[in-house]
Amino acid sequence: MILFRKFRLLILMVFLVACTMHIMIDLLPKLERRATGPGSGGVGGGGDAGCSCAHSPSEEPRGRPNQRSRTAVAAQSGWPGKHTLRILQDFSNEPSSNLTSQSLEKLAGAGDRGQEPFKRAAEPAEKTQKSLIRERGSRGKEKPAPRASQLTALYEHPLFKSELPPLTDDDTLFNVNTDIRFYPKATGNQEWNNEGNEEEEEYSPTGEATAESYPNWLRFHIGINRYELYSRHNPVVEALLKDLQAQRITSVAMKSGGTQLKLIMTFQNYGQALFKPMKQTREQETPPDFFYFSDFERHNAEIAAFHLDRILDFRRVPPVAGRLVNMTREIRDVTRDKKLWRTFFVSPANNICFYGECSYYCSTEHALCGKPDQIEGSLAAFLPDLTLAKRKTWRNPWRRSYHKRKKAEWEVDPDFCDEVKQTPPYDRGTRLLDIMDMTIFDFLMGNMDRHHYETFEKFGNETFIIHLDNGRGFGKHSHDEMSILVPLSQCCRVRRSTYLRLQLLAKEEYQLSSLMEESLLRDRLAPILIKPHLQALDRRLRLALNVLAECVEKEGYSAVVEDDLEPQPAAAPLLHQASRAR
Repeated sequence: MILFRKFRLLILMVFLVACTMHIMIDLLPKLERRATGPGSGGVGGGGDAGCSCAHSPSEEPRGRPNQRSRTAVAAQSGWPGKHTLRILQDFSNEPSSNLTSQSLEKLAGAGDRGQEPFKRAAEPAEKTQKSLIRERGSRGKEKPAPRASQLTALYEHPLFKSELPPLTDDDTLFNVNTDIRFYPKATGNQEWNNEGNEEEEEYSPTGEATAESYPNWLRFHIGINRYELYSRHNPVVEALLKDLQAQRITSVAMKSGGTQLKLIMTFQNYGQALFKPMKQTREQETPPDFFYFSDFERHNAEIAAFHLDRILDFRRVPPVAGRLVNMTREIRDVTRDKKLWRTFFVSPANNICFYGECSYYCSTEHALCGKPDQIEGSLAAFLPDLTLAKRKTWRNPWRRSYHKRKKAEWEVDPDFCDEVKQTPPYDRGTRLLDIMDMTIFDFLMGNMDRHHYETFEKFGNETFIIHLDNGRGFGKHSHDEMSILVPLSQCCRVRRSTYLRLQLLAKEEYQLSSLMEESLLRDRLAPILIKPHLQALDRRLRLALNVLAECVEKEGYSAVVEDDLEPQPAAAPLLHQASRAR
């Protein structure tokens, strides 16, 4: 009996010792971090220099200890913590496609298995990251000799000084009461005022956030109206581009729909963007035997399309910026998409790769690999969520057949435009002129993939076309696809403002290629386009002007050019030249 009691006592002591050791093991890392303090960020006090994603506990928003503890537990289980999202945007080609990471199923935890290969492969990342950034930065610094800014001169031209009609509540996408105040504490302490700068938590004296302190993505949404996505000199656009390049990524999910892999990235300030990773180098052209519908989507084409659209003064492409992304910290470690997470692997070259799920090019053979885990891509700002601002999708009349052997009706019927002109909404208003603008825009890029387009439903038929999804542009610089210009040659209609700007950009002092080169140098991934693509822009611009000149000669200037400008004396010489175009 005594032996039995001693045995039970021994077991109890062993159990107590094991529990004590377990508690000490759990507390030791926390005590070490607390002893180290938030200020010690590595050798020489370097902190987070060179890394935009690793943050100390002190950098987390205040007042959210439960969020922090959940993240810590999830990190120990080998899976990133859950991020609270405010989904107020969508950037899709189909209104029904509004998947965000908020709709992903809750994960149970993936354990630590399979993590070691990634850790070993990511070890050289810190050494090569700074060299990659320096290399990218040096490419962007290959600027010509200092000279006067052509872009500044262009935007000072009278053709870029026209004013919009007075805006009413029906002409703005959102009617905002500037007297309304938002309370950050009541909205989850979103820290809108400092735009992700967590070291300075400065609110207005009353503890309220005014409209001027909204995050840049929200200010961009508020500025959308019947005539434009953003105004010519809106400082919010430049600020939003910087956010796309620098805001900390807190969540990643795959976007549903589409033929190729695209990721939805959510930022610290609750903004969202569509990420298209790099699939080809800038020097690679689309193979001549590739059909347009099987071509790669290029991240640099999305960036260049935004700049081209702004130079043409259409302003119908949402802001896009290039970014170098750490695939380990900024994608794999923050995603809650199990399907995406499971496609990560280490290549034979010891690089981190992933491929996701999509209709085309989502397999091990077409994986996206970093160097070793750095990859560049484009980030396009989301448009407002469809629940807040509905958009209508329209089938492009000049849509291609998307078949290897069949042709579309417009390809075999030279009088196809006459039928289109009798069909709503092209029988009245400005919609047909918008199609002509989009045709010229696509021809300059070489984009053959414009099957649908969208408009904001609130504005009805009297509004602009949104130029979304431009990733298949700039694929061939050695070939000019004249079939893209068929709508222009069949309809022979164009806005006067568009016609005059095209002629202006054909002049030597406002050369389109030079303007694009200067504008693209502002992006962090510069150079975005190689010289042959820039030269192709000038060549294609002349071809588009030749088509319009033939239309004017055949039908007369007044029958071709729709006057949408108030009389401007400074533009009279250009108008005189346009009326004599042949």
